[in-house]
Amino acid sequence: MAALTHMIDSEVFLAFSTYATIVILKMMLLAPMTSYFRLTRKVFANMEDTKLVSSTEDKKLVRVDPDVERVRRCHQNDLENIVPFVLVGLLYALTGPDLWTALLHFRVFAGSRIFHTMAYVVPLPQPCRALSWMVGMVVTLCMAYRVLNIALYL
Repeated sequence: MAALTHMIDSEVFLAFSTYATIVILKMMLLAPMTSYFRLTRKVFANMEDTKLVSSTEDKKLVRVDPDVERVRRCHQNDLENIVPFVLVGLLYALTGPDLWTALLHFRVFAGSRIFHTMAYVVPLPQPCRALSWMVGMVVTLCMAYRVLNIALYL
């Protein structure tokens, strides 16, 4: 039990906790952003939701809007990338990496996801979004390689 307490108190674990929290909060903020776009554009996914802006259910309000879909796709992309980062990053922190290297991984990933969101929502021209996605993916794969290297003696 003492080893677990020591690991939780380590600077690498604290850095991981900080950056994981940052990207999770960023991902969580996309849900209210989707709601904002739905309400301001009067675009709803379900018939019963139309009562928020109209006293009767209105079929014309149940439609697809490009701006709402853009935010939804950004949120979906975050789910596909941040969840693996958090899981792999936790295992990575358990391998006892050098603090400088761990901070580099965590900061680059967080920066790439924040930039990816800006590139998706604004929108910025390609390849901005693709490159920011790729950077985040490479960081997660590098951490996964370290975990496997330590665990399987690769």
